[in-house]
Parts: sequence; structure tokens; C-alpha cells
Amino acid sequence: MRIKSLLISQPENTDERSPYYDLTDKYNVKLTFKQFIRIEPVPSIEFQKERIRILDHSAVIFNSRTAVEHFFRICKETRVEVPAKMNFFCFSEAFALYLQKFTTYRKRKIFYPKTKDKNIKEIVLKHKDEKYFIPCSDINLGDMQHYLEDNSIKYTTAILYKTISSDLSMIDINSFDILTFFSPAGVKSLFENFKDFQQNNIRIAAFGENTMKAALEAGLTLDIVAPSPQAPSMKMALEQYIKNFNK
Repeated sequence: MRIKSLLISQPENTDERSPYYDLTDKYNVKLTFKQFIRIEPVPSIEFQKERIRILDHSAVIFNSRTAVEHFFRICKETRVEVPAKMNFFCFSEAFALYLQKFTTYRKRKIFYPKTKDKNIKEIVLKHKDEKYFIPCSDINLGDMQHYLEDNSIKYTTAILYKTISSDLSMIDINSFDILTFFSPAGVKSLFENFKDFQQNNIRIAAFGENTMKAALEAGLTLDIVAPSPQAPSMKMALEQYIKNFNK
């Protein structure tokens, strides 16, 4: 059976052509975009009740674009002016570049893995004297927290947004050949919406270590993973798999 249909568990980008459309052009694959989760911001008044002072920290760790957005939202709502000396550490270059929407990029020290064999943990370890602020969701940070604790690195987590499972009842989940996931919350949403879901012949694609871990813990078999040295993006990983499978 050829790969004919693909579900991307993200909203469709209406501003510009999605790179995923190349798969349709090259391999005649039908694409469906559906966001598996929605983001609910934590009100600033709730954050202030936690008595966490952002300016008590010397650096911020960003593990997603959403974390970037809500960090600057909270700063604006609580009238915190982020000093130029505060350093930013990002899980990927994409998140680092996204910071340009919110701060003057060239005036700030921004760290991220610049080669495929590096990761953010190694970079943070080289700066273990920083006191890190980590904006995050109500979904845990996976092994990042354990890593910081194991290396006696000071940090504070703050839940600035919550992830809520979307209603997927209008989707025939078994009609797709591949399901793609980009977060542990997306995997959770799958099973909240389809409690009796059986993978059977459906291929599962997962992006990021925490997403892979969540999928495996849920009993799913992973067929496509990214990033990897051969496929730094999900689109590339999908294309390589479809190209080989549909020979």
C-alpha cells in the first residue's frame, strides 16, 4: 500500500505556502492540517501569585516559540523590562530567530545548538553559573529538569500557558497513512479524543525527544523521527520515508 494521506497535527499556515505542500507536488500525497491542541494563556495575575521574580534570573531557556511568545507577554503585562544583559538559551536556531519579533537580536547574547551533533544541554552546562528562568506549559519539561538538577544548575520554572486538547471528533483518524506529532500534548490529545485508538498500519512521525518519548510511552511504534543528522526537519523526514516507501 502506497502512502496516500498524511495528517499534520498543526494549523495550516495561511500566510505563506507550507513546505509540506512539496509532498503533494512530488508524491501525490493528500495533506490534512489539524491542530491537536490549543493554547490557553495563564493570566498575569495568576503568575504574580506565584511570587516569581523574572529579574532575579540572569538567563531564560526557551523550548518552543509558544514559550517565547508568552514570556514576552507576561513581561509586558507585569511591566517587566527585560535587561540587555539577560541571556537567552534556545533549543533550536528556529526558536532563536523567532526572538527577533520581540527583542533587538544583535544587542543580546543568544545561545543555541549550531551543529547537528550539539544540543542545548551541553551549552547550558558550559554556563552553569547562570540562574535560569524557564517559561513553560503545564506539560512537564521532560528530562531537561532532571538534567539541570543532576548538574546543580539553578533554575525556576513558571507555567505561563496551558495546553488543552482540541476536539477532533470530526476527523476519521483511521483514514490516514501517517500521523505527525510535534509535542507530548499532541500525543495526549490523540488518546483523549480516540480512547480506543489502535495504530495497526498507521505510521507515526514524531518531532523532538520529548514527543518521541511520549509516543513510545503511549504504546505507539515510531516509524519516522526528526530531527536527525539526515533529516533536521519533519518535512525532510517525511519526504525521505515517503520516497523510499512509494518506490
